[in-house]
Amino acid sequence: MVKLHVKKGDESQFLYETTVTTPVDEVTLDICTIYNGRLKISRICSELEELSKHGTMLPPDMMGLTDEQIEELKLKDEWGEKCLPSGGWTFNKDPMGRRNGRQPNERMQEVIAKSINEAKSLVSKKQVDAGVCVTQKMVQEALDMLRGTMMIVYPMNLPPHEVIRQEFENTEDLSGMQASLEVIDPALAQLWFSGKEMQRAKKMSDYVGKNEKTKVIVKLSKMGQGAPAREPVIGEEERKQMMLHQYRRQEQLKKLEQDEDDTYLNSSWSDSRSLKRAFQGLSDISWKPK
Repeated sequence: MVKLHVKKGDESQFLYETTVTTPVDEVTLDICTIYNGRLKISRICSELEELSKHGTMLPPDMMGLTDEQIEELKLKDEWGEKCLPSGGWTFNKDPMGRRNGRQPNERMQEVIAKSINEAKSLVSKKQVDAGVCVTQKMVQEALDMLRGTMMIVYPMNLPPHEVIRQEFENTEDLSGMQASLEVIDPALAQLWFSGKEMQRAKKMSDYVGKNEKTKVIVKLSKMGQGAPAREPVIGEEERKQMMLHQYRRQEQLKKLEQDEDDTYLNSSWSDSRSLKRAFQGLSDISWKPK
């Protein structure tokens, strides 16, 4: 299996396995789906953390209003009264005015936190260092895990205007948000290898050769963004080692400049005739009086 190290820009994303006979189009779609799936998991986990603190989202007409304005307009969070967390709740006002403040109890908070950690770990960028390849099945497993947690904490389901529910139902509206710039339309996705765009009509072997045991870096981008920056010739670890060596060399030179002691002249390495004596077999000869 060919192992692809997928990057977005200079940032590592995940490892992906395929074969040299697989069409580039199929690989591009699969990688894009995994990439977008990981973004969805990240968005859901972020909102779950807020839900764990401040409960479900307020209806759109109540969001951002003060208590006085809500009372004056006679608005009511009817869905918030229907969709209550298991085990009860305590009030924890949302300073952003997005959520109703009905925080799940500590037990349910722990259930949510555990689910978030497990889902994030499943598709984490740390999987690259661990050598674990991410698949669509793993992304779906993480989503199912989060969905199951919500059914445990909110058996009556979440309100229809809750962004977490919309994410699960794939009805989320990301327009005008930073997240909309991160998501890539599969039809517009492009893969780049060694500074060249991988044409979808070709096969992987046209770019990486026919060796199934190949590991290469590919970069994912959106059509129209141009070619991403090529990988540096020297790796990050090698660059650090070179800088460290250069620093040590400079420190040694500084010490030599400050050192006025000429005792080094008595050292064997400073003797200009040591090489000649070594060839003549006259090295390491000691003289002792009889």
